[in-house]
Amino acid sequence: MARAIRGDDAAVARGPAGQVVDSSLLAHTDRLRRHLYPLGDHAWTLVGNGLSNQTFVRGPGGIIAIDTGESVEEMRAALAALREVASEPVVAVLYTHFHYVSGTTAVTDTEPVELIFGHERIALNRARSGTEIAPTYSRGLVEQFGVALEPTGPDGLVNVGLGVSYRFDEHAPHTIGHVPATVTANADTSLEVAGLRVEVRPAPSDADDSVTFWFPDLGLAVHNLVWPALFNVFAIRGESYRDPRVLIDGLDHLVGLGAEHLAATHGPPMSGAVEIAERVTRYRDAIQFLWDQTVRWTNRGLSGPDLADRIELPEVFGDDWLLQQHYGVAEHHVQQIRSGLFGFFDGDPQRLLPHPERERAARFVTAMGGLDAVRAIIDGATENDPRWALELAGLVVHHVDADDADRVRLAAVLRVVARRTTSANLRNWCLTRARDADGSRSLDRNRVHRFRHRQVADWSVADLVGVLRVLVVPERAAGVDTHVRVVLSGEAAGLHVRNHVACPTDGGSATVTVACERSVWVDLLCGVCALTDVLADGRMTVDGDVDAVRSALGVVDLDGFAVEGS
Repeated sequence: MARAIRGDDAAVARGPAGQVVDSSLLAHTDRLRRHLYPLGDHAWTLVGNGLSNQTFVRGPGGIIAIDTGESVEEMRAALAALREVASEPVVAVLYTHFHYVSGTTAVTDTEPVELIFGHERIALNRARSGTEIAPTYSRGLVEQFGVALEPTGPDGLVNVGLGVSYRFDEHAPHTIGHVPATVTANADTSLEVAGLRVEVRPAPSDADDSVTFWFPDLGLAVHNLVWPALFNVFAIRGESYRDPRVLIDGLDHLVGLGAEHLAATHGPPMSGAVEIAERVTRYRDAIQFLWDQTVRWTNRGLSGPDLADRIELPEVFGDDWLLQQHYGVAEHHVQQIRSGLFGFFDGDPQRLLPHPERERAARFVTAMGGLDAVRAIIDGATENDPRWALELAGLVVHHVDADDADRVRLAAVLRVVARRTTSANLRNWCLTRARDADGSRSLDRNRVHRFRHRQVADWSVADLVGVLRVLVVPERAAGVDTHVRVVLSGEAAGLHVRNHVACPTDGGSATVTVACERSVWVDLLCGVCALTDVLADGRMTVDGDVDAVRSALGVVDLDGFAVEGS
């Protein structure tokens, strides 16, 4: 099967909007187009309404909606599609995992919903991705899904592998309308929903809260296991490790159901028990192949890059578009498997105690004859050896004497990789970084911890206060030892600033208390107001030493908490 990037431009095509792209990835877009697929007489899957699908199941007691997408507007569009084929009320909402649960109020505001079901970790995972790791998480989404790309031109978005795009323009302003599950579980569970039996099986995949819903009376399984591309063991945006062995367990269960219909979180559904068994088995075996061969060659001493070079999926897996590398790429997956099992160090001495990038760049460039010599190598290798050109161009931009031309040179190499890869993730990442490098679209705003009101609206007080711990500037915290109790609209949490860290507490033994309305604290997080101002005008009151409060909260690397001299 093809490597992450092709060796030449033979497969490069031009899309309908002028995009320069691998022909296989361009053709993949047709599988992701909007279409409402019937699954027997009692279920439908809507593909192409967003990044994820929405599935509807009709039972004697009404309709079950499975997953609600990225926004209220997206789910409203899904309900409109449903109403073209069914008139029964929606009485239940089921979540396959935490990624696509944000449009639920579109249902609850208009339909007699009696039950919302999801894994018990959905709330935790939603909070995790939106709090401490929010800047990196959101930047990764921008890069992987091509959010900053234009719709037209050579760099234009083609698709995002699992869907046509991350968010659709017609669904703006992308209102968040999540409603927490009213019934949760973390183990095998049997439910009766809308008069139908539903067997729930935890099936971790790209999220540890993923479940499979099995409707035995309909021969229908709804799942987050088989995608319209090779499963993404490694997410280029950055994510927790996804253990292939766990995924395989879920796939074995899926095969064992003998389902007549499969509706996935992404991509077109499948029907026919024989075809389902054959294709899911092959999908499952491809994942096992990557894991087994990674372990085999790791045991023989191969490093991460050598694993990427050594392990290729055999041609037997290339016959099915389900296993094409239209999302992530196998050479990344095998390195992720290794690091997931053994950590970042792969046994190669050159990665044991490396210099920081700027120092490494200075030393390598000097050893290779200086900047002009390296630049010449990059220019000569860009078209014929883009892997080498990318490595050197990435090195040069870290050099203290790098200039704008070096960043443009890097952008040119990234665009070669982008047009020669079948992977939407790789193409979108490379083009986004190319635009950042050449100045056509800066990512600087994605490199700082920014909060938005919409983002923090549903956070607990503990999260609103505790998130500050990853924003401490150690130099500002020198000599500070203050335990602050923070009371927001009557709810309390604590933060003990000591030893250059800010430890979240319940505030029970705090030496000083600050109090304000929740909205004021949110405005501080979002940079709408400043700590000095709310202390001065009485919007925030202090019981105790005001200077201690200023010094403790002033260690935070947010504009709203900045104090004079910090």
